[in-house]
Amino acid sequence: MLSIQQLVSKSSASPSVPKLTPNILPCRINHSGPVNASKRYWHVEEDERGRKMAYFRGRKLLGREVKLSDSYRGAIVCETNRFLPLSESPNASGSGAKAPATTTPTAEDVEDEDEEEDDIEPTKILEEVATFDDILVWGHEQVPGEEDVFVRGVQEWLAFAEAMHGVEEKKAAKPPTP
Repeated sequence: MLSIQQLVSKSSASPSVPKLTPNILPCRINHSGPVNASKRYWHVEEDERGRKMAYFRGRKLLGREVKLSDSYRGAIVCETNRFLPLSESPNASGSGAKAPATTTPTAEDVEDEDEEEDDIEPTKILEEVATFDDILVWGHEQVPGEEDVFVRGVQEWLAFAEAMHGVEEKKAAKPPTP
């Protein structure tokens, strides 16, 4: 399991994270992490038609902005070597109050509880270092279309998450038809 926690700076007690825009480039880069890129190497502009445009190693890239819905917030996280204490972990057996037993536990019940305690996986902490509301997907000399795997992947993931966790307000708001 993973737990996302906001990074608290030492200078202030309140957590504050910058807002960034992740970029998905149509190339393979064998680096994962921040880059100290100057405007000389990465400068995003808008052309006369309002399209996002940049050059990467001499190649023209055109970008498509994929927005997250208002009910979601993107998070850029950094892995840590810390774990949540078992008492705070959502998968710890002691996190919720147990219902009072109505029958005497059998030997099978005791064995099942022992197996559950052995299966408790530690919850690793990820620190939130930035947030985002949209993603820029880039294509070589053309704006990525609806069929682009990254555009489709983000849109399908959002639709799937909405179907799993969304509230159906529109159906509840309609009055029944006679």
